[in-house]
Amino acid sequence: MNKLQSITLAVGMAALGTAGIATAASFPGSQLSPQAKVSLTQARGIALHTVRGTIVSQELEKENGGSGLRYSFDVKTAHGVREVGVDAKTGAVLENSADNATGADEAPGGEGDGG
Repeated sequence: MNKLQSITLAVGMAALGTAGIATAASFPGSQLSPQAKVSLTQARGIALHTVRGTIVSQELEKENGGSGLRYSFDVKTAHGVREVGVDAKTGAVLENSADNATGADEAPGGEGDGG
């Protein structure tokens, strides 16, 4: 990643109100970034458009479904934490579900309002 891309990323993250989260050079899976057609900043925007809240963790990973490369975000909402998966090559939302791994207090079947 060159200096201009780093500056652009930092400005984009600040505009989203998330400058405190890891930079592109330091997030889990960042070594896969050259394979992605969708930038971290774009994927974060898609995730936050899908689920309103605050991103508390992020990673880029190889996983089944879609193109096989996805950004995974844990988004803290007023109703708990949701996991949002964004395809790193197409920008499609692959997942939007309650993230039970965080211990979020969720009632069974209580995710029907869409966030």
